[in-house]
Parts: sequence; structure tokens; C-alpha cells
Amino acid sequence: MLIKRPSDVRSSEITSLGVYLRRRELMIGGAAGVISALAGCKSKAAEVARLPGVKRGPFATDESQTAFKDITTYNNFYEFGTDKSDPSRRAHTLRTRPWTIAVDGEVGKPQVLDIDALLKMFPLEERIYRLRCVEAWSMVIPWIGFPLGDLIKRLEPTSRAKHVAFTTLLAPDQMPGQRSSSLEWPYVEGLRMDEAMHPLTILAVGLYGQAMPNQNGAPIRLVVPWKYGFKSIKSIVKLRFVESQPPTSWNLSAPREYGFYSNVNPDVDHPRWSQSRERRIGEILKRKTLAFNGYAAEVASLYRGMDLRTNF
Repeated sequence: MLIKRPSDVRSSEITSLGVYLRRRELMIGGAAGVISALAGCKSKAAEVARLPGVKRGPFATDESQTAFKDITTYNNFYEFGTDKSDPSRRAHTLRTRPWTIAVDGEVGKPQVLDIDALLKMFPLEERIYRLRCVEAWSMVIPWIGFPLGDLIKRLEPTSRAKHVAFTTLLAPDQMPGQRSSSLEWPYVEGLRMDEAMHPLTILAVGLYGQAMPNQNGAPIRLVVPWKYGFKSIKSIVKLRFVESQPPTSWNLSAPREYGFYSNVNPDVDHPRWSQSRERRIGEILKRKTLAFNGYAAEVASLYRGMDLRTNF
């Protein structure tokens, strides 16, 4: 498995989102229909639509948001390659329409959901969450989405449903990284039911006011802000409600390094590096890593009585 260290990015070198958007608005006469996914970037990703009617959601951090450029050009998305720049250069091949999500397993209403119909079911919220990656880098991202728990309630899981298993699209013709053996494909992930139902857990369909860029997991991805970023599966095509703990891609690949729970715990080191400190992209100095990524007040009770060193 290839892990790369993030390069330092001076804050003075980052164009603010406000300047970026004003420049684009002038160029297109203020039209709100479609904007470029990235200004001045060599990415070939297709243009994406603005998301109307988005309201500010709960739990938002007041920390400075990471620059749009960094959010969309420094990504872990192994389906498009192992280098952080691969997704922004290659993800234009991903076709996000038509798109459906199959729901089955221990659920009262198994069905196939069309993404556009799904987007009409729930009001969209902007939630400014931290994202902490296992390689000791982090971002603050204004995600747009809706609580996963709201969808789960509509699907009526049975009493036997103890976990939710997620599956990513399998399409090597669109996702060139799937032609490699870096991971077993398709990518799979899972949450315990109480984690999935927690109000912090969302299905994200956009960021920074626009539909989700391909390289960030279009058209829909999971965001669980108290867990390491690899837990947030992208380009979801299936939800399965199961009784037993489902397999997860990184745990299958390297069980000694990646556990099922994947909670941000600064006291549990990765076998190859410390997790006690992190570097926020756009900053030079490292900062102390917070337990549960700073969301301990909201989620620590989910793990009361668990040995968080064993259940990492």
C-alpha cells in the first residue's frame, strides 16, 4: 500500500474562495447555473451545478475552512489512483447520471433509489465538519447533505439490523484505479447502527455550495466526522442492512493498521507513524489531534465501556 506524506502549503499561496467565486461570477455574468469545479487547475473534471436552497445545519465548527482548491485537488480516492493528485486529474471519467442506490438486507422497504429522487426527499444542509485523515493531515470542509438517519428511518430496518454496509461503484472503465490491486474492489465500508443513526452522520452530495465534485466522491458519499477520512466511503451504490459486522476495505487490506471503528484517537498510533498531532492543509505548523476529531461531547457515549485501544 502506498502512503504519501502531504506537502506543506503556505496559506499566502491559497486563493480565498470568495475571491475565486467573485472572479468566476464576473466571467459568467452572475449566472448561478453551472460553475467550474476548479479555477486555474489542470483537472479535467466536468463542471458541476450549484445547489439551491441549502440551509446552515447544526454542529458546524467555527474554524477557518480549507481552501476550495485544496479540497478538490488533494484527495484520497484509490479508485482513481494512489497519488493525492490522481483523483482531480482522472475523475472526469466518472459518470454520475443516471445513478441509483440499491437498498436491501434486514430492512422493511428494500428498494432502488434514484439519486435525483433522493435529493428531493430531504432538505439539504451545509455542515462545516473537520476531516481527519490517518496520514496525519486534516481539512475543514463545508459539506452539503442530509442526515443518514433520516433516510434509514424511511427504510424501516428490522430489529435484526445491527449494522449498515456500504458499497462503492465497481466500474474499472470509469475508475482506472480499480484496474490495480491496491485494494480489493469494490470498496466496502460499514457502520454500527447507532453510528449510522447519529445526527452527525450525513450523506453528502456537495461542498462549498455546489454539487459534489467527482474527485470528492460524486454523486453521494458518507461523512462521519469523528472517524478517520477513509471511513467516509465515496460514490455509493448500495446500502445493505445486516446483523453481523460487515467487512471494510482497509481492514481487509491491513487489519493491523485499520480497525473497523476507525475513531480518531490520538492515543493509538498507526504502526508507522504517530496520530497525536496533525497538519491542517494550508498551514505549516502541526496541531494537537483531538479525541474523536473534536466531537467527543457528541459521540463518546456511543463507546462507553469499550476498550478504544483494542477497538481501534
